[in-house]
Amino acid sequence: MAPRVLIDATDVPADRGALGRYVDGLIGALDTAGADLAVVCQRADEERYGRLAPGARVVTGPTAISHRSARLAWEQSGLPVVAQQVNADVIHVPFYSMPLRPGRPTVVTVHDVTYFTEPELYSQVSAMFFKSAIRTAARRAARLIVPSKATRDELVRVLQADPTRIDVAYHGVDHRLFHRPDQRQVSAVSDRLGLHGKPYIAFLGSLEPRKNIAALIKGWADAVEDIDDPPALVLGGGGGWSEEVDAAVAALPPHLRLIRPGYLRFSDLPGFLGGALVVAFPSRGEGFGLPVLEAMACGAPVLTTHCTSLPEVGGEAVAYTEQDSDSVRDALRALLDDPSRRDALAVAGHDRAQEFTWAASAEAHLACYRRAAEQHAADISAV
Repeated sequence: MAPRVLIDATDVPADRGALGRYVDGLIGALDTAGADLAVVCQRADEERYGRLAPGARVVTGPTAISHRSARLAWEQSGLPVVAQQVNADVIHVPFYSMPLRPGRPTVVTVHDVTYFTEPELYSQVSAMFFKSAIRTAARRAARLIVPSKATRDELVRVLQADPTRIDVAYHGVDHRLFHRPDQRQVSAVSDRLGLHGKPYIAFLGSLEPRKNIAALIKGWADAVEDIDDPPALVLGGGGGWSEEVDAAVAALPPHLRLIRPGYLRFSDLPGFLGGALVVAFPSRGEGFGLPVLEAMACGAPVLTTHCTSLPEVGGEAVAYTEQDSDSVRDALRALLDDPSRRDALAVAGHDRAQEFTWAASAEAHLACYRRAAEQHAADISAV
């Protein structure tokens, strides 16, 4: 008999970044697969999850959990209560942290371990919190889910985590949303960005140090500065800015155009990604790299790095660069000068993206839940 699973979706941000797309995609696919599912979420998301998972029981947390500190406190005391109310066999917490006394086997998704390997990319407070949360999960969770073999291997290497308690479940991509755009979609996004048909390089993701934005800006500027009609650089996404990025922007020649539109509407993403000359994602490390997969699904030629999980996603269907700005410059210019290479990558990337589905991810998650429940039952029997 399949276990009843409670998924904690209370930490999903309103902007539906990569974490939100993971949780939403997974819950919808689990429901389609017939999972015995309950979801706890913020009140603003109740209708959304009711639509995504009509077969699931959707429970809302208190209004206060919209504030991070209150949500973390509720996670410790309120989440176990909800699990008891819905009679869950397993709790799945999809974002690093978990209750210390959950009262039933708990599965935790650990997306990456860069908080340990590159702590300088984060504030001291963030690094301290996530290190503690990951250590706790590695020690106390019934099982861990990771989105790539690279993350699994790093967990074992850095924390000596038990590899027999770690399950790899690749993310999927919503092919109804991320697909090759038609010309109307491309033109609408181009006009909305103020480009009106002008060529551009696209980036999509949170604007944080790990994404290597400063190197992208400098590499792009050096790659296009002598082109008669230089493509713009559009940095789609939210997040912080930094002194390093400010310096890179300040050094830009006046004839180059950089656009920062903030968060883009979901409906705009196919046109934005698929309409770009190149989608550049020179990240210093990813647990998976969902924007790379989504760009591939939209038929965009992608440039990324060999870091951590990214080769597992891109395979031979993307172009690669080292992280430094000179390497980004050379790789980007090579693609701009070779339309046939871009076309070949666009086709190869689109074909490879079809292999990643939320249905397959849901099956891997269900297998993990079953293992957690079975091990818990075996432990009880042994007492």
